Amino acid sequence: MQSGVALSGIEVRVLDSIRQSQDFFQHYRATQPFQQYAFWDSLEQHAANPQSGWVPKHLLILDQQQAVGFLPLFLKSHQRGEYVFDHAWADAYARYGLDYFPRLVSSIPFTPVVGERLLLLPSYSIEQLWPAVFAAMRQLAADTGASSWHGLFIDPALQDTLQQQPELAIRSNCQFLWSNQNYQSFDDFLQQLTAKKRKNIKDERKKLLAQQLVYSCKEGAEITAQDWQLFYQCYVNTYHVRGQRPYLPLAFFLDIAASMPQHLVLMLAYQAQQPVAAALFFKDSTTLYGRYWGELQHIDLLHFELCYYQGIEYAIRHGLQYFDPGTQGEHKLIRGFAPVYTYSAHWLALPPFMQAVRDYCQQESEHIQAYYQAALNSLPFKKTC
Repeated sequence: MQSGVALSGIEVRVLDSIRQSQDFFQHYRATQPFQQYAFWDSLEQHAANPQSGWVPKHLLILDQQQAVGFLPLFLKSHQRGEYVFDHAWADAYARYGLDYFPRLVSSIPFTPVVGERLLLLPSYSIEQLWPAVFAAMRQLAADTGASSWHGLFIDPALQDTLQQQPELAIRSNCQFLWSNQNYQSFDDFLQQLTAKKRKNIKDERKKLLAQQLVYSCKEGAEITAQDWQLFYQCYVNTYHVRGQRPYLPLAFFLDIAASMPQHLVLMLAYQAQQPVAAALFFKDSTTLYGRYWGELQHIDLLHFELCYYQGIEYAIRHGLQYFDPGTQGEHKLIRGFAPVYTYSAHWLALPPFMQAVRDYCQQESEHIQAYYQAALNSLPFKKTC
């Protein structure tokens, strides 16, 4: 079908569970592990469910009764696990005596990774189906009393369409991404850095080796039940030291270990043959994704080694094009991770607040652009003529 062609027979259904969309996922080919049915099912069974404040209200798009599209959607009464912060908007509603919650959110829970949000079969386009999706979403907001809709970490194709919609506001932000320039080894990568930055990284790694630290990389079925127990102990400790509870239980990780092992990489660190830290990565055909980390005892610089340098080495060794290390952190810049823009889309039901948010996003984008340029200028690579 050609872009822009109007379709008849389109229906949008609201689903209370990912399990009601199995027919769609049997035909949809995911490009990331986070779009796979197995990942979503494990999330809903163990973490992203009504008990945790993530109430599934997914939209299933049908053409002549055949499932052709899917938009993940949750009705939420809080902002946890999203990584796009709108606390100021909630405060503005409260000052006017209005309820900002609940609100509708399209995101991958607890996963700040850019990717497809409106999942479509190949013969359908975003431009064709968005009007029906948007109408259904607005009706759902009216039915549930939701103040707004927020599409987080949207992919470029969806962004291109949504920024043309006058009802929406597009918000920008920055994360960091490592790109593989056909490096043959970690030393090959280091040679592209300035002498000072190259020396700093080498010194960091030498300090850890001097402390008898060694590393082990395991993939998929190589990761044992004992390894998962160790990883989870490390992961939980990351939250406990901050007085928080972890988002994900051990059962979630054991589920995905069984259902999608080909997408999992576990890095382990040992000191004097005793485990001290662990980092879990996801992967697909092009990208390594740094997701969860923790340590049993604090060792200076170990986070950089296990979460960044080991990841870069893995990406080079396996010919992956990108390494997405996760959200936040200017400290990634000096380690060769370049700034990249990320985007979210927002709709608020009340026109005065919608206009205020649109103005806010426009003003904020100017600061984000300045931040992006400053970050770009801070990269440690040698200058080329």
